[in-house]
Amino acid sequence: MHPPKVERFDVTAKINVDNKGIVRAVDEYRVEPFGLYMARPTPGRKNFSYLESWLLPEFGLRISDFHFTPGHERDQDFYLDVVQIGVDGGTWTTRDLYLDLVLRTGKAVTLMDTEELMAATTQGLISEQDAAWAVRTATAAATALAAHGYDLRRWLATRHITLTWRRR
Repeated sequence: MHPPKVERFDVTAKINVDNKGIVRAVDEYRVEPFGLYMARPTPGRKNFSYLESWLLPEFGLRISDFHFTPGHERDQDFYLDVVQIGVDGGTWTTRDLYLDLVLRTGKAVTLMDTEELMAATTQGLISEQDAAWAVRTATAAATALAAHGYDLRRWLATRHITLTWRRR
């Protein structure tokens, strides 16, 4: 079991630093009142070639659109990570709390990695309070998506949020 993954998004330097300290150049950052958009290539990845993500602090979510390479496509439109988000000047930080949601627009949302959350909590890698927050956050997102026909745009429009993407 691994500790929560912490990732940095340095808007000023236009870099993204993953939990292993690997620094990646970012093509675009965009700061909006409701969150941060990032678009960057994913060199060395076999399954996908490009990544677009929105960090939404109000919702505790990182919403990603992976540009899958031929032969590695997945039956998903968006991948939602449950994350704690901090902002310090031009640097945003996420702490991934294991739970993920896979959204198939208009069809379904699937909760993933509950066993990882339980193991991390049992092993003391995260507190019971953080685990409970992660469950509440994932449940709220899944419930809202279901109430809006599993449509991310419809749900966020009710909160006056419009996410823009390079390829959508």
